[in-house]
Amino acid sequence: MLCPPGPASRPASARAAAPPAAAPPSLVDPAVVRDPYPLYRTLRDTRPLLYDEPFGAWLLSRYVDVRSALADPRLVAPPPGRTLAHLEEATHAAHRALVSPALQGRALAVLKAGVERTAYVLARRLVRHQEADLVEEFCHWLPAAAVVAALGLPPEDTARVTTWCRAGLTHLGGAPGDLDAFLRPHVTRRRVRPGDDLLSVLCTARTDGRPLSDEAVTGLVATLLGAGGEATDRALASFLANLLDHPGQLALVRSRPDLVDAAWAESLRRDPAVHVVLRRALAPVAVSGGTIPAGATVACLVGSAGRDATRFADPDRYDVFRAAPGQLAFGAGRHRCLGVQLARLTAGSGLRALLAALPAMAWAPGFRPVHEGLLTRSPAALRVRLR
Repeated sequence: MLCPPGPASRPASARAAAPPAAAPPSLVDPAVVRDPYPLYRTLRDTRPLLYDEPFGAWLLSRYVDVRSALADPRLVAPPPGRTLAHLEEATHAAHRALVSPALQGRALAVLKAGVERTAYVLARRLVRHQEADLVEEFCHWLPAAAVVAALGLPPEDTARVTTWCRAGLTHLGGAPGDLDAFLRPHVTRRRVRPGDDLLSVLCTARTDGRPLSDEAVTGLVATLLGAGGEATDRALASFLANLLDHPGQLALVRSRPDLVDAAWAESLRRDPAVHVVLRRALAPVAVSGGTIPAGATVACLVGSAGRDATRFADPDRYDVFRAAPGQLAFGAGRHRCLGVQLARLTAGSGLRALLAALPAMAWAPGFRPVHEGLLTRSPAALRVRLR
């Protein structure tokens, strides 16, 4: 059998003329960081499973694969971390069961009132301005204030919590070291004299007849602070950007408050705050295009999955009437983020407060939002005209 000659057997002139092999695409390419959607389309169409060597992970880009991976017990959150996203099996189920009831019933009603009140105060502060940056003056503050209220922490600590969220406190962990030092006195007081807030629920809960350790409580608090902080901050900014980009749909939402939740869900599909969710494979996992090897790091491209044309018609279009926008922005399966309800409440309250206080809100002349980020992504600024 004849084989084509290898590089060493080709004439020097032919070797010099041969074009260099194209490097595989990577998430860390500067052009991709600026605009990841062309790469997402290429991956979905031609390379649904690709090892990204510069990034150090296998990339999953199709909706069906990302959804399956986020719910697959063989794919776990990579260490380090001690938040709910890192717990597995019975430990995860027990801790989740403690937190979920805390965001229901009377606690939820108290939280809702606090979020609405905070949103109203922040929106009213903007009334006297001709223009404002909603990212800096609204989105950065409302989610953190909502979580501070849920936990029953002092309102004056909102600025500190917001700073931590911006510094890398996420729903997957990464809490700064001084978060424990900040929380321990509050945990100690709640154990002696509990109230009706979420922190009290965690401090008085028991697993197998024993209370949660201080470390477990602060780990769960870190999960909720992150989910209600940076992730919701970014998602809220993208939500407002989508509606401001589509004045007709913004007017519809203003006249029909029942559309607020649908508008939020569609924004999470089209422009999720978290574009890349990392997992570690405990065993080989078959997906479109091949098999993820055991021990591998996997990057679930949530930002790509939400624009998959095999799942969503005209996926780049923002449409508040989309029938099924999907639910991947806050995870799936057992690790579906506990902050999803809090985030929806925060976004809805924030939008209603802004529409009530600033009925003429629109883009400032000449302004266009620029989305930034790789793992998390959102507009860097939202410069709006308020009168």
